[in-house]
Amino acid sequence: MSGLVIDPKKCTRCGLCITQCPFNAMAMVDGQVQINAACKMCRMCLRNCPSQAISEQVDAPQPQIDKSQWHDILVYVEHSDGRIHPVTLELIGKAHELARVIGQQVNCLMIGDHIEQAADSLLDYGVANVYLYEDARLQYFRADNYTEVFEDCIQRSHPAVVLVGATVSGRSLAPRTAARFRTGLTADCTVLEMRENTDLVQIRPAFGGNIMAQILNTNHRPQFATVRYKVMDPAVKQARIGKVVSCPIDPAKLDSRIEWLKIENKEQEVSISDAEVLVAVGRGVKDEKTLALIETLAQKLHAQMACSRPVVESGRYDVRRQIGLSGRTVKPKLILTFGISGAIQFTAGMKGAEKIIAVNTDPQAPIFDLAHVAVIGDAGQIAENMLKEMEGETVCSAN
Repeated sequence: MSGLVIDPKKCTRCGLCITQCPFNAMAMVDGQVQINAACKMCRMCLRNCPSQAISEQVDAPQPQIDKSQWHDILVYVEHSDGRIHPVTLELIGKAHELARVIGQQVNCLMIGDHIEQAADSLLDYGVANVYLYEDARLQYFRADNYTEVFEDCIQRSHPAVVLVGATVSGRSLAPRTAARFRTGLTADCTVLEMRENTDLVQIRPAFGGNIMAQILNTNHRPQFATVRYKVMDPAVKQARIGKVVSCPIDPAKLDSRIEWLKIENKEQEVSISDAEVLVAVGRGVKDEKTLALIETLAQKLHAQMACSRPVVESGRYDVRRQIGLSGRTVKPKLILTFGISGAIQFTAGMKGAEKIIAVNTDPQAPIFDLAHVAVIGDAGQIAENMLKEMEGETVCSAN
C-alpha cells in the first residue's frame, strides 16, 4: 500500500498544500504539516508543492506464495452428535465441482466424540480423506479448542480452499481459524468458481445486495469461504474411494476456557429452509383480509408462510419466516409470492426454487424477471380465485 509523506527538512510551511487539498486531509499541527486519514491519494499536493517536500512512499511488494504447496479442498463437517447438517453435503457437492477444475480431491474435517460411524458415511460421497479428531473434550462445540483442532488439520493437509457452512458455529469458527493463517475469508458466498491456478472466485452480494462482488485471495492460502444452507446442490452418492484418518493432537490444545453448564434441547421447529412449498407475502399485501386469504391458501397447499423484510419490520411475522440476505435462504420445489416486488435482497434468498409463481399489480416488477409464471393482478383477488378453483368453482380460464 502506498502513501504520501512530508519531508520536514524541505517543507517551508507555506500552507499551499493545505489550501489546495480538496479533501481537507492536510493541516498544520504544532508547526508541522501533517496528512490525516481523509487523504484520497489524489496527489494534487505532491504535484503543486513548490519545495517538492511531498513524496509518495510505496511499500515493498509482498513475497509471492508458493501455491503448489497448497492443494485439495477441505470441507468442515457441521454436525450435532454425529447427525450431519445438510449444508455439509451441499459443500461437498460444490467442492467436487471446484476440485475437478484443478484435478485435485475433496477432504473433510470432522470434530467431536464417538463420531466414527458418521465420519465413515461421508466416504459415500467421494471424499478422499475424512480427518477425524475425537476426544471427550470435543463432544460439544467450543470456539477456542475447535479452532486449535482446525488449525492443526490445515497445517497437516495444506488445503488450497476451506469451505464452511454459514451456521451459528461455522460463522464463529471460520474467521477465528482464518486469522491464525493471516488469510482472507468471504462470508455468505452465493457463487464459487475455480481458476486453473487454484484461485477461488468468491461471489457474494455487496452494498445491500445492489451489486454482486467478485472476491479473490490471490496471494494467501488457504482461501476461506462460508456458504449458507440451501445455496448449493447437495452431493450425490458415488463409489467409495477414500478413508477415515484418525488424527492425534496435543492434549494441551484441547483445554478450553469455555464451560458447558447446562444443555437444554429446544422444541424442534419446521424451518422455511426445509419447506418444499412456500407462500410468501410482501409489502404489497396491505390489509389483514388479504393476508388471511393467502394464509388459507397456504394451508390448502400444505405450504409454509414466508415473507420479505418489510413484513417482518411491520410486526406481522417473526424474522424466522423472512427470506433474503438478512433472513433465510430457501430452495423449495414451489414458491408462490404475493405483493413482493423482487428486490435483490429478497431474490438472492429464493432464486434457487424449482418453480416460482409471482403475483403483483406492477407489470414491471423485478420479480417477474425471475418468475416462471407471472400473474398481474390484485393479491387478494388472485388468492380468492385460487381458493375457489381448488374448491371446484371455475373462476378463470385454464390459460
